[in-house]
Amino acid sequence: MLFKRKCKITFIAHGSTIYTEENRLSDNENYPPLNDKGKEEAEKIAKWIVRRSPRVDRIYTSTALRCIQTARIVSEYYKKEFEMLSYLHNKRAGMWSGYSYDEIEKKYPEMLEKYHNKPASFWPDGGETLLDLDFRVRDIIDELVEQNLTKRIIIVTHPDIIRAAIRNAMELPVENQNKVFIPPGSASQINYYLSWKTLVYSGHLPL
Repeated sequence: MLFKRKCKITFIAHGSTIYTEENRLSDNENYPPLNDKGKEEAEKIAKWIVRRSPRVDRIYTSTALRCIQTARIVSEYYKKEFEMLSYLHNKRAGMWSGYSYDEIEKKYPEMLEKYHNKPASFWPDGGETLLDLDFRVRDIIDELVEQNLTKRIIIVTHPDIIRAAIRNAMELPVENQNKVFIPPGSASQINYYLSWKTLVYSGHLPL
């Protein structure tokens, strides 16, 4: 019983957008959409994941347009509908939403320094700290696992959400979770057992 898997979750990071190369923060649900590269990445990861795991019980996605576009491609390969979950939204960026880190460094240097000094507990007005994000993601994943006992599910969402899920599973220090690299259009798998979790792979990009 101790070694019985409760749930297998494959997380898929949405494909690239015009903000990806600029390292621009965004908690906007409707913008930006996938660019051409992002659509290609979504196709690649969908083809790869359906070969690796031909069976999936449910597909969930964030309500952000870029995630829905990615989930639609994945669901077409599985010939299975997806379900949208609003609480899988991206980390709230608050007053920094729409800015790149280069722009933040120029416009809000003192705030950025404060964030670097206290990455787990500080974020500017209207945003979500890493601690807040981690508590939210932990509750989301716990609920989805309990709703999908013994099942295999896919969650299409944002890299920040996936990093938080990996951090929770691996019990990493909160301030270190941004060191987990989750590229756009990648897949990560976590197996959830009765008393522990196992990270099977993370940030995988098919060749």
